[in-house]
Amino acid sequence: MTSARYRRMTGVFLGALLALLTAGTQAATKYLEGIEYIRISPLPVETGDKIEVREIFWYGCPHCYVLEPTLVKWVKTMPANARFVRMPGVLNPSWADHARAYYAFETLGAVDQLHGPLFEAMHKDGRHFNDLDSLAGFVAERGVDAGKFRSAFRSFSVDSKVKAAQQRGQRWGITAVPTIIVDGKFMTNGTLAGGYESMMQVVEHLIQKSAEERAGGSARK
Repeated sequence: MTSARYRRMTGVFLGALLALLTAGTQAATKYLEGIEYIRISPLPVETGDKIEVREIFWYGCPHCYVLEPTLVKWVKTMPANARFVRMPGVLNPSWADHARAYYAFETLGAVDQLHGPLFEAMHKDGRHFNDLDSLAGFVAERGVDAGKFRSAFRSFSVDSKVKAAQQRGQRWGITAVPTIIVDGKFMTNGTLAGGYESMMQVVEHLIQKSAEERAGGSARK
């Protein structure tokens, strides 16, 4: 082999190696802290060994409604080491009744029956549900006992959950919805991620990052 040919082959090899290293670096830094997500004051998760993926939403939010189909689709194929939970946002007192409604749905085991349809009724059909009576009427339309809903809505357990959601939101500094918190310590949203499809990709990145941090026994890696 001539020295010129050797140099050419070496150059090709080094070029290919550099391209692979560059691609690997780009992949590792595809999503950056402070750009597509931020690290927040951590709070304990409620999902045990699973990485918690917590959506903060409000039924009156049109952006939450737009995200819902993407989120529902993603949940069906989400990583096996993660668990999805919803948390109604209570960014101001006027949101409290919707938060109570969601936790009442949970209490009655009727989230699948009522959650999506309430979004549809508000944002597709233009209906308004701003108090217990209107919400109870909607629940009855969907075949759920309105009396049981009213009892759950007013219950101590629902009241406690709404207060806990409000406190979590304040601790995390939530100022807008929809927002997703991963493992109680990473926050992203459509603005940070550059869109809702991208947001779910960022969430998957954060699930992996959270799993690595748990395995390393460190709050920061």
